[in-house]
This record gives sequence, C-alpha cells and structure tokens, in this order.
Amino acid sequence: MSIFRFPLLVWLGIGILIISLGIRQSFGIFMMPISMSFDAGREFFSLAIALQNLLFGVFQPFTGMAADRFGSKKVIMFGALAYGLGLLLTSISNTSEMFYISISMLIGLGLSATSYVVVLGAVAKVVPAEHTAKAFGLTTAAGSFGMFAVIPGAQSLLTHFDWQTALQVFALLCCFMFAFASFMKTAKSNDNSKEQLNDQTLKQALAEACTNRNYWLIHMGFFVCGFHVMFIATHLPSYLADKHLDASTAALALAYVGIFNIFGSYFWGVMGDRFSKRYVMSALYLVRTAVIAAFVTLPVTDNTAAIFGAAIGFCWLGTVPLTSGLVRQIFGARYLSTLYGLVFFTHQVGSFLGAWVGGRIYDYYGSYEPIWWSTVVLAFIAALLHLPIDDRPVSEVKLSKNSHNREANRNSELPLVDKPMGSL
Repeated sequence: MSIFRFPLLVWLGIGILIISLGIRQSFGIFMMPISMSFDAGREFFSLAIALQNLLFGVFQPFTGMAADRFGSKKVIMFGALAYGLGLLLTSISNTSEMFYISISMLIGLGLSATSYVVVLGAVAKVVPAEHTAKAFGLTTAAGSFGMFAVIPGAQSLLTHFDWQTALQVFALLCCFMFAFASFMKTAKSNDNSKEQLNDQTLKQALAEACTNRNYWLIHMGFFVCGFHVMFIATHLPSYLADKHLDASTAALALAYVGIFNIFGSYFWGVMGDRFSKRYVMSALYLVRTAVIAAFVTLPVTDNTAAIFGAAIGFCWLGTVPLTSGLVRQIFGARYLSTLYGLVFFTHQVGSFLGAWVGGRIYDYYGSYEPIWWSTVVLAFIAALLHLPIDDRPVSEVKLSKNSHNREANRNSELPLVDKPMGSL
C-alpha cells in the first residue's frame, strides 16, 4: 500500500501529532528561563516535566479505554481542550503550586488524549495488518516533524518575547488539534484475526495480556525508551550550555533529532513489516547504545552536538511503530488503545525518572556524566530484552498448543502393538 493511499483518518492523526508532540518536545528549551523566573534550581522544572510524563502515563490507559469504547474523535477533542488550558494556565502561573497543576496535570492529561496511543489505535482500525508497522512509522514520524517545526519557532519566540508569550501561542495551536479531530470518523476494526472474531471482552483481553510473558518484556523495553527520550529532550539543552555552547546549538540539535526521526521512524516501521519486529527492536537499541556512548566519549562541540542530534534522532521514536506493532501483532487491534496504553504507562514511568533523576543527579554531582553512562547501559539491556519475545499472535499460539495436546492425547490412547522378533 502506497502512503498516499492511506485513509483520511491517518492524515488527520498526523496533523494532531505534529502539534501535540511538537509542543511537548520543545519544553526542554524552557528549563532555564522558567527556572530563573521562579528563582529555583533545575530540579524544580525537571520535577514538573517528570510529573507531567508520569501523569501522562497514568491517564493513558483510561483515555485508551475511552477511545476503544467511545471512539478517538471525542477523546482527542477533550484532550485538545485540556492541553490548551494547561498551556494557558502555565503561562500565567505565579506560584509553584499553580505551575505544577497546569504544566504537570492538565498538560499530562491533554497529552494522553492527543498522542500516539489514541491516534495509533484509530489508525490500526483502518489499515490492513500487513501494513501496520509502515502506517505506524509514518504516523510516528509526524511527531518528529512537529519537533523539527515547533522547536525553532519556540526558540525564536523566546528570543523576541518571554516564555509566557511562547506558551500562549502554543495554547492557540491546540485549536487546530480540536479542528482536526472534529473531522475524524470513528472506524470499526478491519482486523479479521480469530481473536477479533470472538466476543472477547476488555477484561478478558487485559487478563490475557497480563499473564503473557512477552507483554511484560515489551513493557520493560519501552521503559528504557521513555527514560532515554525525556532525559535527552529535557536536559540536552542544559548539558550543551554547561559545555559553553550557544542556545541555538541546542535548538539545532533537537531540531535534527526531529527531522532525522521523520526518516528513522518510517525506516524502522518498514523494517518491522519486512523482518521480525523483535530483532529490529534489538538492532535499534544497539544503535542507540553506540550513539550515546560515542557522544559522551568524544569532545562536545557544535559539530558533535549536531551529529548526535541526527544520529539519535534516526532511532529516537522508531520504537513506537515497532512496540505498538508488536502489541497489535500479538493481541490484535480491537483493544490496542488499551493494551498499548498500559505499555505506554511504563514508558512514561521511564520518562518520569529520566527527566527527574537527570536534574537530581546534576544538582547533587554538578555533572550529567553519571546519568549519561546509565543511559548507555540501559540501551544495551533493552537490546537483550527483545530477543526472547515470541511475536506470534496469541490465537496462533493457542491453536498450536491445542493441536499439540490433542495429538498427545490421541497418541496416549493408541493401543501398544508388540513388534515381531524379527524387527529387532
């Protein structure tokens, strides 16, 4: 299937992700001006972003369930309103309590309803199973394009205005998400797998997934992804500033992350359609291991920062089409928003720790070096975790197991026949 033949719903979802994730990935460049405005250390802002990501994950299974039950359209429209209100209230916050409620709780809620889980759940219902990873890769790449488009704009706003004005402009952008969602039509799943033909309830689907070893291996791998993404997005600008590089260098590096992830997300998605997704995931994490290790080993300059942004960007969110594709491949599309939403919660626990621990370690040690090397070790562990995953559909595994049991029962019921002596 050509990407130009994807249904309209896919392109509307892409538009929503460009805005939602573009704004989210730009928060890192607000750390220093907001911290100075509140006369606080970096942990103040780091904790706010960490809580945002944690609440993003806490809300995610519930918005996923709502999308599976009521359709993505209503959930995304609600999320766009919460997102815009959170940005507006953050811009006028004059106390730390109000700041945390708006940027952490409201924006976390808005993100949970306007990002990958809900959008990919809708896409899964209109795209054939054999093209899932490609469609997911294209949709994931949209978030990267948003990062590429929004971050330079945010840096320009901070240069000419204050951080409050920049967030108010972002709040207005949320109106476009609301408009895009209003044109979405709720689609029924086109997944014809056996588990979809059965009247499986949500409770049964959750019980089936939670007792499946492969599901928990997927959770652990995505935890590492969340740790990486939010640590780098939140702390890379400050890390480069500590190395006496200009703020424009950090903005350019993050922009490179975004633009190269456009190609990377689609590339890893295509690879996931052609080869075993678990092996592709292992390869992706091995690439991350090498890229991060090289960055913290080599001297940090304008050139190495740009190269790092491009290299890490190529494997930045390639995990999303592969992880969501694995969940869909194993458990089907019917409850994808819910099951992937739970996996995404684990991702956000990693994001919480990546954003918060990064600031905590910096304030304690005065250096980011320990946390950088931790990300290298975690990337290598994630590469190993995906190797033992059995990516066969649960219906196929059950059918194979039942056939094996029936064959064993038949063999046990056959009478024993004495062989003639001459056959010995």
